[in-house]
Formats: sequence, structure tokens, C-alpha cells
Amino acid sequence: MTKIGLGLAALGRPEYINIRADKTIDKSKEAFRENAFAVLDEAYKLGIRYFDTAPSYGKGETFLNDWNSQRNHSDAVLGTKWGYTYVANWELDFNGQHEVKSHQLNKLLEQWELSKNMLPNLKYYQVHSATFESGVLENQEVLRKLYQIKKETGLQIGITTSGPNQKEVIEAALKVENNNDVLFDSFQVTYNVLEQSAFSILKEVLQQGKTVIIKEALANGRVFENANFSNYQTSYTVLKALAQKYKVGVDAIALRFVIDCLHPDYVLSGASNTIQLQQNLEALHFKFSEDELSVLKALGVSGEAYWNERSRLSWN
Repeated sequence: MTKIGLGLAALGRPEYINIRADKTIDKSKEAFRENAFAVLDEAYKLGIRYFDTAPSYGKGETFLNDWNSQRNHSDAVLGTKWGYTYVANWELDFNGQHEVKSHQLNKLLEQWELSKNMLPNLKYYQVHSATFESGVLENQEVLRKLYQIKKETGLQIGITTSGPNQKEVIEAALKVENNNDVLFDSFQVTYNVLEQSAFSILKEVLQQGKTVIIKEALANGRVFENANFSNYQTSYTVLKALAQKYKVGVDAIALRFVIDCLHPDYVLSGASNTIQLQQNLEALHFKFSEDELSVLKALGVSGEAYWNERSRLSWN
């Protein structure tokens, strides 16, 4: 049964590529830490047990590690990643890349030294946005180190993917072995009502008994009606009608689509406050009919179009 987890991408840094309705929030580090702890506490109270972060989420990994240490919940399950470094340094309207990618061994060693402090609650350790271009799936030094970490800690070693060739990257990752042992156990993938191109490979991954974690189920906010996206008017009409029928928000409709269509292990809420989190969790209280699911499946767009559009979204 699919569980909802909490991703900290929007909780640990003052700017992110979500389309935000409220841009007037307090963006100090102190306010973000207080809010992150409040959302984490509310998530745990409401039954969420999986929490997902990364060093590139600003203070996201630090916030989660501190919260986990203070609350000491034995049943909290944590996941983090390596491969990106946050470089915006909390500078608002930062002019440049907010995070820099490196899948070299020195970056893995550097970030693992901090991330391992999340043990024993840490369960998933993931390559952040694995791509063919970064060479990580062929870097034997990195693969050997990940295998060593896996054997020494019992962690599930995984990858996360983004971009129009998610399917091909996952297919390649499934073949990676070390000492004749398959390396990757978990796959965190973008899948939502607009971007459905990875469906077939994700079903195969699930059939193999591996863990599937779905991110960006709300398409970085594009599932919400927005005059800037006239190409989604049909989608908005369908989503709003279902939201009215089930008396929930469009966010819950989008999350439920992932649950009913794919049945992954986890789908992540990217809530940035407790109200959004509570609204997201309404997705657990209804289920689509087969006809409704068919209508939603028809809303998918081409992967190339989706990712080209995403690349143009601004950080805010």
C-alpha cells in the first residue's frame, strides 16, 4: 500500500522551483528552521514516517538530522542523497545556479561523512539526479564505494532521476552490478498526471521488488490553474471537477492519481507548511474509479515538452 512521505526540498531553502502562491513568507534561516520543525512534527503526528532530503536542499538535511536527533522517533525512516551542493548561500534572488552537480568520488566521500550521521534511521541513500552525462553509472570508483556503504550499513542504495530520458537511465541502473550483486535497490522518479512517460519502467521496477518513491507529484505547481499555462486548460477543468466531487483540493487529486495509477511504495508531499500537508493527506481518504483514472491518464503530455517547460520555471 502506497504511503505518503515528506520531501524537504521546499522546507530547507528560501527559493525553489515550485510555483508559489505566497511570496511574502519570512525567508530567514530561523523562520525556515522553525517552520521545518513544525511541518515535520505535524507530519509525524498525522502518520507520515518517511522523510526525504538532500544536502542541496539548503539546510534541509541539517534540519531533518537535528529534528530526528531531538525527537528520537525510533520508527522514523530517513532518506537522503549525494551529488549536488547548495551554493546560493541563502541569497535571495540569487543570480546563477542555486546548486552545482558533481558525481565524482570526492563529492560522495565529502557528503557521506555528514549524511551518515542520520544512521540508524537512515534507510535510503541515493545518487541525486543520475544521468548518462554525469557518468555516475559507469564510474567504478563511485560504484565500489556505494557498494561498500551498502554492505557496511545495510542501506538501500538508490538513484533519483529527472528529465525526458528517465526511463533509459532507470533501465541502465537496473543493470549495474558490483561483485555480481545488483547495486541499486530504490528509484526516486518524477511521475505525475502531466508526466507519465516512466510508467512502464516503474511497473517493472516494482515487479522486481525494488522501492519506488515518486517525487514532484504536483508538477512543481503546474497542476494548479494558472493563466500562464493555457496548454493545460483541459487538465485544469478535469482536475477541478474531481476536486469538487471528492471535496478535496487539486493537490489531493494529483497525489491520488499517482497512488491509484502506479501503486508506488511512497509518493512525496512537498508541502511547505502544515496546512498544505494536511490538504495533501486528504489523498488517502478516497479512491478513483477506473473511468476517472482513464480520464486522468489521458492528460499526460510528452516527456520532452514537460521537461522543456520545467527548465524554464524560475526559482522563487
